[in-house]
Amino acid sequence: MQILVLYYSKGGNTRKLAEAIASGVEKVDGVEAVLKRTDEVSKTDFENAEGVIAGSPVYFGGMAAQLKQILDDYVSIRRKMEGKVGAAFATSGDPTGGKETTMMSILQAFLIYGMVIVGDPLSATGHYGTACVGAPEEKDKKNAVKLGQRVAETAKILRR
Repeated sequence: MQILVLYYSKGGNTRKLAEAIASGVEKVDGVEAVLKRTDEVSKTDFENAEGVIAGSPVYFGGMAAQLKQILDDYVSIRRKMEGKVGAAFATSGDPTGGKETTMMSILQAFLIYGMVIVGDPLSATGHYGTACVGAPEEKDKKNAVKLGQRVAETAKILRR
């Protein structure tokens, strides 16, 4: 079973958070993380995944255009994504920089795709997903691992 960890990263912080999330996915037996940037993902990657964890830096309170473009372009496979797991993560340059609204913009798209949405577990922050300001610190990476694990575990349950 595969979980797609999809991200756009200009400066590298979102990539670092994506890598930590992917390591959490890999902690679950029988689940493989497929880590892809927006410029290398395909519709097949979406179709083959039992879950998608998408992340973006905050751009004007929403996801980066590069991630939005993928979600717009792949709407034709929307029915194939129904019932799969969706989750989000974000990075920003400021503590009040719009991380929650960015994650909500990603989750909104996943809801329209018919996906089952999960946030991060209560042992992390128990909110919309995982996020950080600037480069992820150790605490942020631990929360990212927990999100990856939660999505992988949920996908396994739903697949049964």
